[in-house]
Amino acid sequence: MKFEHLIEVNDLANPLQAPLTREELWFGLLCRAEDARAFLPGLDACRIVERSDGHLLRDLHFGGAVIRDRVTFRTLDWICFESEANEEHAGGSLRITIEEPQQGALFLRFQYQTTLPEGAGSEDGQYAGFVRSAYHQSDIDTVRVIRMIAESGGLQQ
Repeated sequence: MKFEHLIEVNDLANPLQAPLTREELWFGLLCRAEDARAFLPGLDACRIVERSDGHLLRDLHFGGAVIRDRVTFRTLDWICFESEANEEHAGGSLRITIEEPQQGALFLRFQYQTTLPEGAGSEDGQYAGFVRSAYHQSDIDTVRVIRMIAESGGLQQ
């Protein structure tokens, strides 16, 4: 199954919403890469196994299940999470791209690729719809957590 959507980060028409900068948004995405516990309910531990410029290799511990994934990125532009298939997990990828169609109007584009079948109108299709909905809600929560990090002064030293 392939699935993508946009989440609006800065609603320029809403004066009650404090806008995030591209740097704050990027910092939040890096926080998700370094320690995803605040972003993934049920995640017990996030261990960095390998690190180099532009990539991390992580082990994500969900109870007894361990999922290994590779995180690659281009600073201030995009980040990609590619999980390996194992007995507990089918594997897949998520690419998050920062888009700014006009100054200050920030969006995150989430692009998923999984091994789930698309299935039109069948039980598979209903399951795929449930998964899309869960991903969308999780991505809304990602922006919420990034806002919390920014409000706490997470980017300031």
